[in-house]
Amino acid sequence: MDTSLQNFQAVFFDMDGTLVDTEPYWLESETELMARYGYAWTSDDQRHCLGGPLPRVGRYMHELAQAEDPEFFVEELVSLVSSKFSHSLNFMPGARELLNEIKSLGVPMGLVSASPRVLVDATLSNIGSDVFSVSISSNDVRNSKPDPESYLTAATQLNVDISKSLILEDSLTGISSARASGAWVLAIPHIVEVEAGPRTRVVDSLVDLSLAEISSLFTERMDA
Repeated sequence: MDTSLQNFQAVFFDMDGTLVDTEPYWLESETELMARYGYAWTSDDQRHCLGGPLPRVGRYMHELAQAEDPEFFVEELVSLVSSKFSHSLNFMPGARELLNEIKSLGVPMGLVSASPRVLVDATLSNIGSDVFSVSISSNDVRNSKPDPESYLTAATQLNVDISKSLILEDSLTGISSARASGAWVLAIPHIVEVEAGPRTRVVDSLVDLSLAEISSLFTERMDA
């Protein structure tokens, strides 16, 4: 049984909640924005909007507020979050160590997000622009997550086989996108519940999770 991580042609990271701890910024911004319309943003609202895509979040906020239009809420939310991203961002537990290990092996990595380019670039400016060989934002595709287009586009740009690549995701929206792409999927949910599948494994966090341990989670041949 061949379960060596070297068989992954590439590793793709989701951004918000998987690579960097941006969810507090999103929650703070969502709460602040909806408070303008007298609505108290709840944990259920946050769970519903986790992972985007932003047009869906905008429509959701518009329906709750019964004001403005969905595009207004998207633009305001991105503006609020972007201003918070200008400060330092924290890696999710274990993510920095895993990045360093993958990079040391020379495995290509991509950052694939449902957030707009302005937020992806703000993140890259914080963590370093040389970490990922490719980055995909919602502005770079016609259909963002949960559609698999963003991951398929990233794989094409890296000239790798997505079915022989690994994707790390935390939200139901992102995991749906990753699964639909045909990749191997490591889910790290922290608000929602996710079930394992034939090509999906679920962990609590990336802390102390080595490449070999990730590899051992997958029992099927990666070159099948």
